[in-house]
Amino acid sequence: MEDVLDVYQRPYDPQRPVVCLDEKSKQLHDTPRGMLAMRPGQEARQDYEYVRHGTCNLFLVVEPLRGWRKVRVTERRTALDFAEQLRLLVDEDYPDEKQIVLVTDNLNIHSPACLYKRFAPAEARRIAAKLEWHYTPEHGSWLNIAECELSVLARQCLNQRLGGRQSLTQETSAWEKRRNEAKVKIDWQFTTADARIKLKRLYPVIKEQDSS
Repeated sequence: MEDVLDVYQRPYDPQRPVVCLDEKSKQLHDTPRGMLAMRPGQEARQDYEYVRHGTCNLFLVVEPLRGWRKVRVTERRTALDFAEQLRLLVDEDYPDEKQIVLVTDNLNIHSPACLYKRFAPAEARRIAAKLEWHYTPEHGSWLNIAECELSVLARQCLNQRLGGRQSLTQETSAWEKRRNEAKVKIDWQFTTADARIKLKRLYPVIKEQDSS
């Protein structure tokens, strides 16, 4: 925990940006009877009946201090899919930076090992060498700022019926564009000093041995 909190206290370095990555699934629902007719001053309404169209996965990358985020929609969330997200992060999102300070939770696919499942050893090593990994502790995924940003995405964009991957991609892209243009940054306030006080129960109690 303290490792991640210390990372969030680092001053902004454009050559070594702190970037958080997480994912979320979205159930796809279509409304076969469509939307109900709207009237002036009335909110949009839709029929209660819906049809399921499976699920999609959303990978979200956020750089808190720059106020930038990227959402990518995929069919699945496997180690191979995660490895491809890392490649995109290195080659498309941050091609000119020296290193990416990456914060993720400790899901089993979140490790450099996934790169070797997806790419040839030399390519896997190239991508891994640009990443400085930091993991949130078990049961502490709330420390990942990307999870906080996914919560915002869920409230502002995903709280509606979306019938397919294309419509989901369109909606998340529009949300991403609005939020990036506004340069919405995340000011993380919880520090290591705070954790040692408010989460004192999580720290081991060291008892001094009786020297007599």
